Amino acid sequence: MNLSKKILEIPHSPIRRFYVYSNEAEKNGKKVYQLNIGQPDIKTPEVFFEAIKKYDKEVLDYAPSQGIPVMIDAIKKYYARYGMDYKDDQILITNGGSEAIMFTLTAILDPGDEVIVVEPIYSNYATFITAADGKMVPITTVAEDGYHYAKKELIAKAITPRTKAMIVTSPGNPTGNVLTKAEMRMICDLAAEHGFFIIADEVYREFVYDGREMASMGEFEDAGQHVIIIDSVSKRFSACGARVGCIVTRNAELYSNILKLCQGRLSSPTLDQVGAAALYDLDPSYFDEVKKEYEHRRDVVCEELAKIPGIVCEKPAGAFYITVKLPVEDAEDFLIWLLTEFDDNGETVMYAPAEGFYVTPGLGKNEMRIAYVLKEKDLRRSAELIRLGIERYNGR
Repeated sequence: MNLSKKILEIPHSPIRRFYVYSNEAEKNGKKVYQLNIGQPDIKTPEVFFEAIKKYDKEVLDYAPSQGIPVMIDAIKKYYARYGMDYKDDQILITNGGSEAIMFTLTAILDPGDEVIVVEPIYSNYATFITAADGKMVPITTVAEDGYHYAKKELIAKAITPRTKAMIVTSPGNPTGNVLTKAEMRMICDLAAEHGFFIIADEVYREFVYDGREMASMGEFEDAGQHVIIIDSVSKRFSACGARVGCIVTRNAELYSNILKLCQGRLSSPTLDQVGAAALYDLDPSYFDEVKKEYEHRRDVVCEELAKIPGIVCEKPAGAFYITVKLPVEDAEDFLIWLLTEFDDNGETVMYAPAEGFYVTPGLGKNEMRIAYVLKEKDLRRSAELIRLGIERYNGR
């Protein structure tokens, strides 16, 4: 019996598939600093757990397919703080941002429809676009230019009669790139001119640094029929395991049809929504401290990486990722070597090779993505291990 062609085309995660080497290294007594996955170590706010403890119904029943009212209300209030007015029938609660992306693509793509993506991409976009029978059309960015892409002529070249959507991730994973409001406006205007959707993945919205102003595609109400916001509590509140996300759109036809998919999977977890709703009630000052901590970690990583001869990187403007070009020929081979043959005082390090974040074959082979989600001391040591590893690897 044969499996589907599309499932065979979907690659394994470039983030998670190296755990076999990491696990073996740890079994052999090595300490492995994990920089490969965006799992924050920031404490999940206590209000999440308190809200769940206070839940006093005798039966844990299905939630409404679109989400429980308290969760939808919490999201409405959150966006209202930033001047965006959304109604109940413009918000759908999902099982994390991943389901939000998957449902959105399923609702808008026919076989062969094209989605513009910016490479290096968040790798799961490739999974979900392929699963929805879509085709990725990449805009390629480079380390030497800080992975910037928001140029009208560059995006316009990628638009064809089959273009159905563009995925815009700001702040970005894996590069930390952040769009300005003027750049967002330009993309909205292109979407209106050519008639495609903007899938705005904004799960890192608050994490912008160096005094930059937080911005959202939802601010452009005149583009409301084109904009689909993907959001989540995972990174914003360090609650990745809660698996609560949402789709926010002013497009009534799109909302109604994505609701079919929400109904098909019945509901998102009731208790996770109860806890997540409490997170949205936190005072906005909560983000000040969290953002300050991530900005400091970014500065630490950049300071330490700058000590490595031959490395190419630009300080990211947001999120908690940095993609850099390494002075090695093959970042994947280097990583496997770090985990299997290298250690310094019983310690080594793990990152995500960036080749798996590219759509175009052959690109990113000598690049890596780091998630700076560890404390300062561990980040400095991790960067030192990368430096020592490169010296030994290239000197073999």
